[in-house]
Amino acid sequence: MDPCYGAQDVPRCDLCETDIVHNYCDFCHVNLCIPCIGEHISDGYDRHKIVPFQERRSTIIYPKCERHSHKSCEFQCKECNTFVCSSCMASDQHKGHTFVNVIEDYKTKKGIIVKESEEFENVITPYYEEIVLELENELANLNGVYEKLTTTMSKQGEQWHKEIDIVINRMKTEISEIKVNHRDILRRHLDEIKQTQSLMKQTLLAIKELKISTEVSPTIEYKSKIGEFSKLLPKINVTLPTFIPKPIDSKKLFSLFGQITPLSTAKMIQNVLLPGQSNTSVRELMDDPELVATIQTGHENLRNVIYKNDDKIWTSGWTDEIKCFNAYGSHYQTIITKSGEGPFDIAVDVERDLLYSDGIVGTVNKVKNGQIEELIRLQEWKPGQLCVTSTGDHLLVMSDRRTQCKVVRYSGSTEKQTIQYDEEGKPLYSGNGYVKYITENRNHDICVAYWAAGAIVVVNQDGKLRWRYTGHPSVTKKKTFKPRGITTDSQSRILTADCNNHCIHILDQNGQFLRYIDNCDLKNPFGLCVDNKDNLFVCEYDTGHRFAAEAAVHPGLKK
Repeated sequence: MDPCYGAQDVPRCDLCETDIVHNYCDFCHVNLCIPCIGEHISDGYDRHKIVPFQERRSTIIYPKCERHSHKSCEFQCKECNTFVCSSCMASDQHKGHTFVNVIEDYKTKKGIIVKESEEFENVITPYYEEIVLELENELANLNGVYEKLTTTMSKQGEQWHKEIDIVINRMKTEISEIKVNHRDILRRHLDEIKQTQSLMKQTLLAIKELKISTEVSPTIEYKSKIGEFSKLLPKINVTLPTFIPKPIDSKKLFSLFGQITPLSTAKMIQNVLLPGQSNTSVRELMDDPELVATIQTGHENLRNVIYKNDDKIWTSGWTDEIKCFNAYGSHYQTIITKSGEGPFDIAVDVERDLLYSDGIVGTVNKVKNGQIEELIRLQEWKPGQLCVTSTGDHLLVMSDRRTQCKVVRYSGSTEKQTIQYDEEGKPLYSGNGYVKYITENRNHDICVAYWAAGAIVVVNQDGKLRWRYTGHPSVTKKKTFKPRGITTDSQSRILTADCNNHCIHILDQNGQFLRYIDNCDLKNPFGLCVDNKDNLFVCEYDTGHRFAAEAAVHPGLKK
């Protein structure tokens, strides 16, 4: 039991440790009973501040002046940044200086301390406790995570074995067919030889009869057969087939089988989120992405989808209609393009207003309160795909309809930046009219899905080439990688539609392949977008469907 408290937790005197406390020394921070007050102040120390116990810690203790020991410093010199007493203020040393009452600064700092104390107790400490729990859980689940990796490799190995078995069986079948053909050739030649042998036997019997015969006529009429049979039939020499095994290149085999990304440790500088601040939690990829909704949009060729807000999306195809749906598939609104032509692409700006590019008339338009406003008009160039950056700028892909292509950054209608060439002066993108979808990543990288080149081209916000991605080796994805739509999620992962192979590729922000989404029975995926919960929306070009598939999961996201 604490000696300062009795059996019923009544505060006791710190000196005698028996009597109930009545007073408190605000300077020494000591509990005192009435009899012990005299003993406590008997040292004559004039700074003792004896107050009723209920008013403890209410006395402000000013610093003692170093030059005038009998005085307290109730002011602070702003020029010297030192505490001063009234005598110091009148001295020549501080002549003409500005002084402030320390009590004002004390109260301000006291408020900050109280607030920080609450934040430490209610926010920061629980945050660190949560981190410790997460790390402990991560350690506990480490074996399971690595077992999943080895299981994935084993499945890849099984797939390779299946493919190898298919190749071997195909070769064995081919050898069996060659063997049958070889047998037929030998049998035909054998039949020819045996037929000739039979004729030779008949001729030999006839000759033997003439040999012993004394008849004149048959003997004279005999015509020699030796010339006919001395011309031997050509011998058939069939060369046996051979199997020439190619040398196994272990390094090439290793690279074709797959890639193990190295273990990387990155220190992410994160601030503890205090009340009133927004949070984007770390969301891991689901083991098996789930299809959560399918919406019939009515578009014959669904090409573009963009998240608006409040679970609403805009969609478009090749017609002049841009349709808005809610998350349940209900049709909410339709916008008809100003030119009557289908939009090349759609986007939503920071004010949540719809933008669309019209490649036929060469404009980028904004839809505000149902009215269409022309935002950008091009003369020599043709606008293509576009996106809105985190800073509110517009990134627009455009071509001169012949050989040149570039990405231009706009602030409103004002051109700010052009991205066209790499550091060697070579074009980053060609000028053909093929679709080049564009998006900005959370690290401000600019990502372009370059269909004609079969590549994702990524530059930083200054336009410097960072990396290119040209697909991932796979025994199941047989067709050439030709990316269409592209988007990014809250963790800076990049997702792109592989229309040829009916799947989605997921990459990290450095271009490393992470996985496919190929288990949702996708058909010709085209446009993509991600909402604020990392749900992925996928356009199916031929069916006109909009699919919502979960690409990531975190507490509360699963439906």
